[in-house]
Formats: sequence, structure tokens, C-alpha cells
Amino acid sequence: MSGATRHDEAQAAGPPARGRHRGAPACELVTLADIEEAAARLAGVCTRTPLVPSVPDASGLQIKAESLQPIGTFKLRGAYNAIARLPHERRARGVVTHSSGNHAQAVAYTAARLGIPAVLVVPHTAPAVKVEACQRLGAEIVYVEPSLEARIETAERLASAHGFTLVPPFDDPGVIAGQGTIGLEIVRQAPDVEVVLVPVGGGGLISGVAAAVKQLLPQTKVIGVEPELAADARDSLRAGRPVGWSVEQTGRTIADALRVPRLGTLTFAHIAEYVDDIVTVGEEEIRAAMRHLALHARLVAEPAGAVAAAAHLFRRDALPAAPRQVAVLSGGNVDPELLSQVLA
Repeated sequence: MSGATRHDEAQAAGPPARGRHRGAPACELVTLADIEEAAARLAGVCTRTPLVPSVPDASGLQIKAESLQPIGTFKLRGAYNAIARLPHERRARGVVTHSSGNHAQAVAYTAARLGIPAVLVVPHTAPAVKVEACQRLGAEIVYVEPSLEARIETAERLASAHGFTLVPPFDDPGVIAGQGTIGLEIVRQAPDVEVVLVPVGGGGLISGVAAAVKQLLPQTKVIGVEPELAADARDSLRAGRPVGWSVEQTGRTIADALRVPRLGTLTFAHIAEYVDDIVTVGEEEIRAAMRHLALHARLVAEPAGAVAAAAHLFRRDALPAAPRQVAVLSGGNVDPELLSQVLA
């Protein structure tokens, strides 16, 4: 089935009702206590990022600027939490992961900080700016084809052969709890927030943020945002079950960090339980949001990092009518040439 056909059917279906009855598998969800423990573990490692007004007026949108983390992405929260909580002897043997770039960099940074080996399985299509950052941190890079199956198979084989611990990029309770610290901070920084907009790739970020926000502010709406050209999470939420897209389809979007072709089992369970809706944005809207963030909020966003702001700017009719909204800017690791093109 084509992406366009999926889009038409999903739009016609309308937003789903929230809750477990939508077909989520029975999984143990991350608790608020898990997220608070992660926050304590991340103290002194991750930045408590600010909420920045998106424009110098009273539009109501604030940006949670995760681009200001030490490695330029929220991924450090989940990777560090997942690795730091491992038993010392297991951690010392090293870690392996698979990632399109940002999670790989987070694992490399964490490994360098903890003094342990790290091997990163990366698709050969990953942006050079992200791969080079991993190499500077001393990690070993293994290139594979850009399919999720190739990435997972290679990472699992390396873990088995060398005794490494596999640190998944999103479908892991430690990773989800670490990402949930963003939601914890949002609630503390803006206790009157009415809508939280979150980018969706594999679902780790929105799973953690939604778990934190909904357990603290049940009436606040949590809305996922993804590209129209990689809308598998929206289709999954509408269908009540995980729906996959092909690598060829998701590879069309400029938002390289959101090209994950399907949600994980654990992330889908969190999304089905806590997320109110998922909306999509177009490629030109993503580019325009990158320009807007650079020129008005003085924040550099990679394409994936700009999708939540793009929804507020261009898809307001698909969002709840509420003046107090926060959009998560998930990362700023953009190729300099692409950024110059977008700003031009």
C-alpha cells in the first residue's frame, strides 16, 4: 500500500480515543518513579534545557531546546540512563547499538565518559556530521544497509560475539525513562502547559515524555508529530496496532532521524496508553520551521528537531485549541550545507 493511500485512510479515520483498548500489547510501562530515578542519574550529565519563546510575541508556544544538550540531542538522556544503570562488570565489557546517528552519538559520548568500549552500527546513509562526531568520541563504526532489520541483526551478532550489552535506540525501558526526564522538566517549568508537541521516530522520546506528562498532568494533551513521508506511527495509532512502512518510503523525508520504519513493541504500548493524537507535516513545512527557529528563537534545529514546531506553525487546525503549548526541539545536529540551503 502506498504512503499516500495510508495517509488518506488515516486522515479519514480521525484521531483515536486514548487508552489501552486500542489494541496495545500487554507491556510493563515506565512509571513516574522510573523517570524520577533517571533524572537523579542524569544530574550533572545532561543539561536541564530551557523553554524558549518561539517568537518574540504572545503566541503561547515555547520550545524545549534539547539541541542545547552536550551532544546536541535529547538522545543523551536515554542512552546514559540505560548504560549507567547496568551492573559495573557488565558495563565494563562494552556496549553496542544501532542508530541513524543521534543515538549512536549519545552511546559514544556515554561510553567515553564512563571509560568503556562502544561499537556503533550505522546505516551508510547516516549524515556525515553525526558519524564524524561519533568517531571523535572514540567509538568504532560498523556500516550496514539502511534497513532496521540489517541494523538489529548486526548489533545482536556483535553483542553475542564480544559480550557487549546491546543498548536499543528506543524500545527499552531505561531509554524511555531517560527520555521521560524531558516531560518531567516541562511540567516543572510550565505547570500550566495544555499541549505538548513531540517528534516521533521509533517512539522512545514521545513514550517517555507522554508517560511523565500524563502521570503528572492527566488533562494535558500530548501530540506526536512526524513527516507525511514517514507516518508509520500515525498509521499505527489509527489502526490500533503497529503498522510498518518500507525503507524506500521513509527514506524520502529530509528528517533523517525520523526515518524509522516502525514503532517498537514497548513504544507502541506507551503511545497507545498516553498519546492523544499524531499529526503530520510536509517537507517544506519542516524546512520553514527550521528557518523560523533559527531566525526567531535563535535555535539551530535539524529537520527532525523542527517537526513539532512545524505542526504549531502550519497545522494549527489539527491541534487542540489551547494557548499554552510546548514543542520539543529534539536535536540540532544538522549538516552545515543543508542548514545553509534552508536559511537561504
